[in-house]
Amino acid sequence: MRSRGWAIAVVLALGAVVPGATSAAGTPTTAPLRVFPADASDKSIKLGLLPYHALAPELNTLQRNSRVKVKVIGQSLQHRDIYQVTVTAPETAADEREQDIWRAEIENNPMAAAKDEGLQAGYKAPIWINSNIHGDEWEGTDAAMRTIRRLAGATDPHTLDLLARTRIVFNLTANPDGRVAGTRENAAGYDLNRDYLTSSQPENRAARDSDIRTQPVYALDLHGYIEGTLIEPSNPPHGQNYEYDLTIKPMYDNAIAIEKAVRALGHPEARNTQIPFRDYPDSWDDWSPNLTTAYAPLHGAAAITVELPAPVDDQYYNTVPVEELRHRSAVNVDVAATTIQTTTDYVLAHRSDLIGAQIETFRRGIAGEPQRTVPDGFVPGFGPEDRSSTVFPRAYVIAGKSGAATARLVNHLIAHDIRVTRANGSYVVDMHQPKRGLANTMLEAGADLTGRTDGLTDTAAWSLSYLWGADVSVLKDGPVPAGRPVTSVKPTGGIEGYGTDLALTLKDGNDIEAVNSLLAKGVPLRRQDDGAIVVPRQAAQDIVAKYAVRLTAAHGPSKPLSRPAIAADLPGDQISLLRELGFTVRPVTTADLKAGFDLSTVDLFVVGDSLRYDLLDPPVQAKVKAFKGGLILTGYAGTQFNEAASLLPVTSDGARTAASGIIRVTNTPARLGGEAPQYTFVSGPYRFTGLGPDVQVEQRYGTGNPLVAGFWPTRKDGHGVAGDFANQPSVISATSGNGNRVVMFGTNPLFRAQSKALFAQAANAIYWSASRD
Repeated sequence: MRSRGWAIAVVLALGAVVPGATSAAGTPTTAPLRVFPADASDKSIKLGLLPYHALAPELNTLQRNSRVKVKVIGQSLQHRDIYQVTVTAPETAADEREQDIWRAEIENNPMAAAKDEGLQAGYKAPIWINSNIHGDEWEGTDAAMRTIRRLAGATDPHTLDLLARTRIVFNLTANPDGRVAGTRENAAGYDLNRDYLTSSQPENRAARDSDIRTQPVYALDLHGYIEGTLIEPSNPPHGQNYEYDLTIKPMYDNAIAIEKAVRALGHPEARNTQIPFRDYPDSWDDWSPNLTTAYAPLHGAAAITVELPAPVDDQYYNTVPVEELRHRSAVNVDVAATTIQTTTDYVLAHRSDLIGAQIETFRRGIAGEPQRTVPDGFVPGFGPEDRSSTVFPRAYVIAGKSGAATARLVNHLIAHDIRVTRANGSYVVDMHQPKRGLANTMLEAGADLTGRTDGLTDTAAWSLSYLWGADVSVLKDGPVPAGRPVTSVKPTGGIEGYGTDLALTLKDGNDIEAVNSLLAKGVPLRRQDDGAIVVPRQAAQDIVAKYAVRLTAAHGPSKPLSRPAIAADLPGDQISLLRELGFTVRPVTTADLKAGFDLSTVDLFVVGDSLRYDLLDPPVQAKVKAFKGGLILTGYAGTQFNEAASLLPVTSDGARTAASGIIRVTNTPARLGGEAPQYTFVSGPYRFTGLGPDVQVEQRYGTGNPLVAGFWPTRKDGHGVAGDFANQPSVISATSGNGNRVVMFGTNPLFRAQSKALFAQAANAIYWSASRD
């Protein structure tokens, strides 16, 4: 059995390691990172912080140190490298393999890991530190670099002990494009800290994979800005799939330690610290797994976010004098660096407990044991409002052929380190597995949070079983069919019909991409009244092979389908999503219309973000009203546009903006056609009443209480609950008095990338409304 003293002695025997040095016992990375050209427009420069282009040159120097290893783990959308930096005591290749073996043992054989004396003595507790996931919250990266420099050269016994017994892994800048541009979102307009479960963006896939490979016992995410400094853990509701008894204590205790250390810095800007678990009644929860530190615990980590205190983003960046901005950034770097040091010290002091908690998390999963009830007062303030739990089913079964939706879901689960087997023609997710909490988070329906909180940090529901289009069923108990492990699934399509022409019914994003690819090539397509796309047989085989689509015999009348040109007032992520589906989209804003944007150059105008018809000058309003093309209206902006422009004779009634969730619906396709799913997603839902004679209902909210899972608070007037929307129109279509084909959505079919089963409904609306009779 190796002792703590043995580990320290090994490091001391190697001698002091200083930046630039190498060690025969270590295996530093020496391949030079590519250096990016200097970019004077990098928004970090104004704040006195490290521009992105300065990172690689310094990392190239640092990685010659045997304590520092740098790995490029992915590229951003604009092809900037994403750096993972690991700092630990020097390791030989054999040492690295031993650490990997122990890490795998913890996940795959936790009962053995709990008894493994070598592991208990020699395993380096991994710490994962994420910085700059919001591009205009810069300082975490600079604090990480400060820490890396310090740890690379320090020779004091405490640092040597820390590096001998931990691995500190930095995702140095999680959003390099946003860092350079000074935007919260990435280059596609996605908030990356709302994308973990879906992992639709390359930056998030790199972070996810780094998290999985690292398997941290503690994760830290550095953000900004909450004046005074905010330090998690979060307030309730807490995610119902956590082993909260294993994580809340290390999160709370470390938060108290960080608070003390931050206050000791003496910065006035940082002293008004807040710990949401202790200080907030709501609105800073860890319910949604799309957040970095709500996702990491599902891989066995304790995890907290820290929000730095001095704002330098948005209007501050443009209005505050440069000297003051740089002062604020310096304060933020100090707070972030202190947070990192306090967290690493906490892990060193509680290493055995944290490793043991991760082992126990995975053991419970494999054994299929129920969650533990956390007693009142387990940590100061813990009470009934903090209890969220679920009952794990025995398994989930993903049925049917390996079509695009099925293959996508199975491959997605596997990418998130969920074990899947193939049995009796279906895919089985046996819930007796280490990361059952993550599997259940992805696949269960969720819960109705109405009445449990007044507000949430993120959306209240996201089930991939309900929103991704695959056929998923729940095996509550009983034997799980034996099967073989699945490492990947290749989607398959096919042709199931005869004749010159074939029909493609839009059900999946792959179907939409296939149609738009053919339109882009000039292949003549037609659209049936039921929404199916008629494809010439000679073009069918190529899209079957490339997009795994399934075609049947064409039937019924059809009309020519053209590739629509779209102008869209939509959030950036939705514009990017439409482009990924193959549509040609030009963003348009109120300012663009004022500046002379010519709507006559497009076939379809989509309004759903912030466009204000009432702020347009009368001549511009007249041009908008004269537009001869399709219109799709959604959300508050769309409903207000309809009212202000007097397009359709309908009344739009909205719930509170905070309402979000998965909703049961009834489809009555009148004009759009297609096979809309039984469930939809809403975020700020609307219902439509007082429908004029030509307005037809395409979809209604379900009967009774249509909310499957989510959060639907009552309005101040006592109305607007989910039951009030029962059987009310949620999607309508009409032809306006000006001859425009108009579709209004009270739902959100393009919300982020999480509602893939709804993309076809949006595409059918686009093709119908943009078409000419």
